[in-house]
Parts: sequence; C-alpha cells; structure tokens
Amino acid sequence: MKKLTCHCGGVEAEVKLPEKGFEKLVRCNCSICKRKGYIMTPVNPENFKLVKGQDLLTLYQYHTKVAEHYFCSKCGIYTHTNPRSNHDKVFMINVACIEGINPFELKKCCN
Repeated sequence: MKKLTCHCGGVEAEVKLPEKGFEKLVRCNCSICKRKGYIMTPVNPENFKLVKGQDLLTLYQYHTKVAEHYFCSKCGIYTHTNPRSNHDKVFMINVACIEGINPFELKKCCN
C-alpha cells in the first residue's frame, strides 16, 4: 500500500497500486480537470481507503452533478475524484499526492 496525502497532511488515504507501476496515466480533458492539470491514475474502490481527513474533504460537483471531485478544505489540494464514467467502479487519484512519486519523472503520460 502507498500513502496518498494532500499538502498539509490533513487528508490521507492508502492506495494499492499495481506492482509493475501505473497501468494508465490520464490527463482528463473535462472543463475542470484541464484547468487543474493533474495527472491521474484509476484505482478500484477496494484499492482506495481514506484513513483520515474525511471531515476536511470538500466535494465539488458541476454540470450533471455525477462526478465527485474531492479536495482538502485546508490546503486546497485535489486528492481524488469519483468520475462520471464508471462512477461506482473506479476512483481517479492525483498521482502527485502519492508518497514517493515525482510526477515530473514519469516516463509516459498521458492517455
């Protein structure tokens, strides 16, 4: 398991990633994600566990109000989203929030 945190450390999750590394890296082109510029990777709900900071998470929704975009209310860092497509089957997590990952060193990005 890898630790995923926001900038201030108030929000923390555990994520299980594939042993071979990221299977898919994504830069979403929806109106909010393209402005954020985050690199995301999908994880199944059973591979994502919020361990602290539920009370600090702020939910942002727009348009169809299906996708759920979560960010820390203290530091403003977007940690994960539950996207409109595959809403019940996947979380998209912010790769830069994963401990030990430098998004500038990723060799292949993005689909």
